[in-house]
Amino acid sequence: MRTRRIRGTVAAAAATASALVLASCSVTGGGGGGQASGSDTGPVTINALFMKQAGYTEDDVAKMVDGFQKDNPGITVKPAFVAYEALHDKIVTSAPAGTYDVVLIDVIWPAEFATKGIVQDVTDRIPAKWKDEMQGGAMASALYQDKFYGVPWYPSTKLFYYNADLLSKVGATEADIQTWDGVLSVAKKLKDAGVVKYPLSWSWAQAEALICDYAQILGSMGGNFTDDSGKLVVNKGPGVQALEWMKKTIDDGLTDPASTSMLEDDVNKAMASGSTAMALNWESTLRDLNDKSISQVVDQVHVMATPKGSSGDNPGVNGSMALSIGARSKHADAAWKFIEYISSQQVQDQFATSTMPNWKSSYQDANVTKTNPEVFKAAGVAYDSMIARPEVPNYTAVSQILQVEIQNALLGKKSPQQAMDDAVAQANALK
Repeated sequence: MRTRRIRGTVAAAAATASALVLASCSVTGGGGGGQASGSDTGPVTINALFMKQAGYTEDDVAKMVDGFQKDNPGITVKPAFVAYEALHDKIVTSAPAGTYDVVLIDVIWPAEFATKGIVQDVTDRIPAKWKDEMQGGAMASALYQDKFYGVPWYPSTKLFYYNADLLSKVGATEADIQTWDGVLSVAKKLKDAGVVKYPLSWSWAQAEALICDYAQILGSMGGNFTDDSGKLVVNKGPGVQALEWMKKTIDDGLTDPASTSMLEDDVNKAMASGSTAMALNWESTLRDLNDKSISQVVDQVHVMATPKGSSGDNPGVNGSMALSIGARSKHADAAWKFIEYISSQQVQDQFATSTMPNWKSSYQDANVTKTNPEVFKAAGVAYDSMIARPEVPNYTAVSQILQVEIQNALLGKKSPQQAMDDAVAQANALK
C-alpha cells in the first residue's frame, strides 16, 4: 500500500463499501469469541478510553459526557485517560477482556486493529452523506481496505508556531518564514543577536512524535515513506535529505539539543517560557500558549501551515484520530450512540477552541471560526495536503525501527545515510 498525500474527500467507494459484520473476532492475546450484537435494554454503563495530551482536554470530554448523559439517561459513560505513548498498548492489552466499549485510535492503527480483530467494522453504521460533509483527512482516519473501523473524531496535523515578538527583534515577520530556508535564516539571526540561545525546539524524543516531525520535513522535500509495494524507501533522496537537514540544525546550534529527549508537551513548555522562538506542534498549542496560568507569551505567538521545503510542497502529517468500538463490547449500540453524539457537528463546534471540527461547513461558519481564527486559517491550508505515515499492518514495529535509527543519526552515532539504510533493511525484513 503506497504512502500517499491526502487531498479532498475520501473516495466514494469507501462510503458505499459493503458492510462486514464480524461473526467472531480474534483479538491479539486472546482466543476466539463472538462479537456482541450490541443491542442494549435497560440502563447500561460504557467505558471509553481517551488520551491526555493534545486535542480535546479532559475537561472538554467531561462536558461532552455530561451533555450526552443528560440526553441519554439510560447510558452512563466512564471515561479513562492515558498518555498518547501508552494509548496503543492499552487498547491492545485490554482488548481480550473487552474492557473498553469505545477507544480513541490514531490514523496509523486501523490496518493493525482491523487485521487483528481489535475493533469493530462499522461501515454499515456510517451515513453515506458523511463523505461529502466531512474533511477528507478526517474521513480517512479510520479507513482500511475500503471499510471503516471507527468514526472520525477530528482531523489533525502539526502546524508551525512562531513568537512574533521575538522575531521582531531581528526585523523578521511571518513573510520571512514561509520556507524552511527562511526559517533557518531567521533562526540564525535570532541566535547571533542573542535573542534566544536555541531558536528551534522539536519533538525528537524516541517516540511517535519524532516520526510526525520527520514526516512533515520529508513531505516538504517531495518524499514519501514507501513505494507502490509498501516497502520503505527513506534511504533514498528526500528520505536522507530530510534527516541531514534535521541533524544540521543541531550541529549549527539552531535547534535545542535537548529536542532529542522532548515530546510535544515539552516543546509547548519551551514556547510558553519564551526560550524557543519557533516550533511544530498540534492545533491545541495556541490555546495553551494563550493561557495566562501556564504561559509567559500570551498574545505573542502566531500560527501558520508548515513552511515549504525544497520541493515547494508543505504537507502536514496526518494525525487525525477516530473513535472505535471495541470488538468485544457488550454494548455496541450504546457505544455507537455516544460516538455519534461527541463527533457530531453541534458538539464539535462548541469546542473549536481546542480542536478543529470534522465538518466542512464549520470552516465557513463565522460563529465557529471566530473562536479560533488563526488556527482555522492555518489548518484549512494544512488539511488540503497531508502526508501519511507508512500504512502497514505492522506499523508499530516499523515506527519503532525508524525512531531508533533517526535518533542514531541525530545523536551522531551514525551518518543519516547509514541510519536510513539500516532502518530500511530492518523494516523491509519484517514479516
